[in-house]
Amino acid sequence: MPEDVTRRLGYRLKGAAAALRGAMDKALRTHGLTVPQYACLELLDQQPGLSNADLARGTFVTRQSMNVVLRGLEAEGLITRPATSDHGRALPARLTDAGQHRLDQARSAVYSIDQRLTEAIPEHRRAQFLDDLDRAAAAVAGSQR
Repeated sequence: MPEDVTRRLGYRLKGAAAALRGAMDKALRTHGLTVPQYACLELLDQQPGLSNADLARGTFVTRQSMNVVLRGLEAEGLITRPATSDHGRALPARLTDAGQHRLDQARSAVYSIDQRLTEAIPEHRRAQFLDDLDRAAAAVAGSQR
């Protein structure tokens, strides 16, 4: 008889990720943002001028998906990008004042979710848990090469 799949680490990790994504989707919907849009705004707040490729890597989406995200944020006036680039094809994005305002409003909702997630792990185990997650991600990424 095969092992119960619900007892596997990957299954449990996927369940935790789905719960996090669902909570974030719900919280961000009230701010008119999706999770990739919010993540993009956060990254641009921390590192203005990132390219589409940089943002795609940082938000765990494809470059094609990030193009859609950036066009939507640009259409809403939340980011700006130059029409042309001085350096190849990269069009560095920056938050507008409206984008900063929307991010500031949404941030507390997302940070509240993150705080609940953090508090679910006993404080004395958090550093080890984070290290374990990093090692697990590296092990899986290494197996894809």
